[in-house]
Amino acid sequence: MLKRTRIESPAIRNAARGEQCTLQIVGVCASRTDTTVLAHLPDESHGLSRKSDDLSGCYACAACHDVIDGRVAWPLGEKEHREWYLRRAQTRTWRRLVELGVISIKGGKS
Repeated sequence: MLKRTRIESPAIRNAARGEQCTLQIVGVCASRTDTTVLAHLPDESHGLSRKSDDLSGCYACAACHDVIDGRVAWPLGEKEHREWYLRRAQTRTWRRLVELGVISIKGGKS
């Protein structure tokens, strides 16, 4: 892998404030918009003491964030769907960022 500069965007991080959780882990999600932050998901850009790029993130309420960061165990039956939850949340977040005008896709329509 080529060494690249980490993609950081205060606009992406700030856009999470007051948003709905895009993870919505069954049996966990508190649906509290007052605790929503941009949670970083694992990808090839992260490493020891280094978070993933801001593009590899999703909106997470405090309860769901605790689960994906390992502070709380996945609920029974949901850990098998971990990757599905993460990718669904990332896609939902990208869509919302496009709607908000925080990111754009060249030639894309929303």
